[in-house]
Amino acid sequence: MTKFKAVTPKKIMMGKLSFGCDLLEELTKVATESGIRLGRIEAIGAVQKARIGFYNQKTRKYQFHLFDQPQEIVKLAGNISMKDGKPFVHAHITLANKSGKSCGGHLAEGTIVFACEFILEAFEGPEFSRCLDEETGLSLWSL
Repeated sequence: MTKFKAVTPKKIMMGKLSFGCDLLEELTKVATESGIRLGRIEAIGAVQKARIGFYNQKTRKYQFHLFDQPQEIVKLAGNISMKDGKPFVHAHITLANKSGKSCGGHLAEGTIVFACEFILEAFEGPEFSRCLDEETGLSLWSL
């Protein structure tokens, strides 16, 4: 059964991440230091190298791919909710190489920023917490 809750926009933040930082770790740091417990995030830019994941639905494990080359961030989209009492960034990313070939998946630690501009929209509303979903094996929102 589909479940949902209403949220209200609270504030929008825009910024630039530091050269050489880990993309996922830095977005999580921004959310944590800003006290954001519920929100959405998007970004564009470029990475020096990337690590992205694909969730294998049969084995219920992520398979990670490392791209050890410069890539453009065509689109990063994600959300911020709570997991284990801390802000948790869940994001997917689409990248393009120098030939314009695209790939994408679950953003993982090990994706290193060359340049990145982000927009983070915080919401007010009920807490969205992540916990194990038995049906999928994923850590999903418990509404």
